[in-house]
Amino acid sequence: MAVNKKLFLHEEIMLLALRDREGTVAAGSTYHYAIGGAILAELMLQKRLEVEKDGKKRFARVVNRTPIGNSLLDDCLTKLAAAKKRAQLSTWVSRFANTKNLKHVVAGRLAERGILRIDKDKVLGIFTRTIYPEVDPAPERTLLARLERAIFSERADVAPRTAVLVSLANSADLLRLAFDRKQLKSRRSRLEQICNGESTGKATREAIEAMQAAVMVACIMPAIMASSAATH
Repeated sequence: MAVNKKLFLHEEIMLLALRDREGTVAAGSTYHYAIGGAILAELMLQKRLEVEKDGKKRFARVVNRTPIGNSLLDDCLTKLAAAKKRAQLSTWVSRFANTKNLKHVVAGRLAERGILRIDKDKVLGIFTRTIYPEVDPAPERTLLARLERAIFSERADVAPRTAVLVSLANSADLLRLAFDRKQLKSRRSRLEQICNGESTGKATREAIEAMQAAVMVACIMPAIMASSAATH
């Protein structure tokens, strides 16, 4: 029986973050915050969540508790629904980004579907680590083709999922891993257009705005806290 290789947003972020041959993530990458944002965005696009605004603050409200069929998404939906106090989107991004063994959960699921391979190697010949080399490049090629069409054209009808993905990947500085830096720099205005939701409908624009704010805050706060701790 054929394996369904349709990717969720958080799985697409993982493929962008992983080096194809090495099966590792670039040092210093904040991809896990992009995954946290992708989880929230997916739940919004799947109509499980809606955004509530309170001034400049944005909160998530569960409107449908029906499982999606992906263990990570369903676990996160359950946590949102069971929360006794509402929390801002940025808080949820941070919580989901710090899910235990997040990389292994997401990459392991991709390996189950034959896209990645679970392997082991040694760091400095001493420490053993789990790596996830790519074995089926087709899903990522399709993903990159979507991103390329969106970024390097003037199409006015960027698909909602693609627009959200571009915004997430751009916020976490993952696009540079897939495309030439100079080419991306030349498309700065186009990226801003997509990330501002100018080529999408209202619902997608709200999802993009919410994810940008949430991911940026979640990425910036740990650095601020670390810097503050270092000065005391």
